[in-house]
Amino acid sequence: MKYKRILLKISGEALQNREKALNHDPEIMAMLAAQFKTMLEMGAEIAVVVGGGNIFRGLAGSQSGTNRTTGDYMGMLATVINSLAIQNALENEGIDTRVMTAITMRAIAEPFIRRKAVRHLEKGRVVIFGAGTGNPYFTTDSAAALRASEINADVLMKATKVDGIYTADPVKDPNATKFETITYQDALNKQLKVMDAAAFSLCMENDIPIVVFDFFKENGMVDVLTGVESGTRVTHA
Repeated sequence: MKYKRILLKISGEALQNREKALNHDPEIMAMLAAQFKTMLEMGAEIAVVVGGGNIFRGLAGSQSGTNRTTGDYMGMLATVINSLAIQNALENEGIDTRVMTAITMRAIAEPFIRRKAVRHLEKGRVVIFGAGTGNPYFTTDSAAALRASEINADVLMKATKVDGIYTADPVKDPNATKFETITYQDALNKQLKVMDAAAFSLCMENDIPIVVFDFFKENGMVDVLTGVESGTRVTHA
């Protein structure tokens, strides 16, 4: 393994199948669980931060009349729903998990306590962090960078629908070129939209490399773990 302790940031949209009107596609959840099982057997320690965009996105809600703060809290609750869905998929494969939330909801999850989270990871449990940072106006990308820093993750794996960071959206611009590597500062200067500026800055301050990769590539997460990277690596140099 190239990395021991990883934090996976996955969007809520990655879990859904719009054609079948499913917020949580069973095939995608099974694929996620299968790769986690492989990585755990290799000795990896895995934490997850999941978005809520497949259910509700606070910023989009504010554009349709929902108060921004209220909308962001609604989005945080959506991430908890996704966290429980991931937990269920993993436990169906015999993987021990814990969901920890930034907003206390003891009936369904543990409150986030850093020492407990680290201990769960050391015991081989997958820790799923829900409810973002617990504060409005912060994205789940920022939550991922924050949790990665708190648990001393070796890498932040950012799952996307493309195989890395490009100069422009490769879906819209056929002339877009891919970065194999890029520095945090260049990513900030170029205002690349793959993650928000706060997330890039926090990883830069704590020297946590970011690997942006294609979530739907077969064994994509395992490839990042073992250093067979087809994505883009963001570091100091």
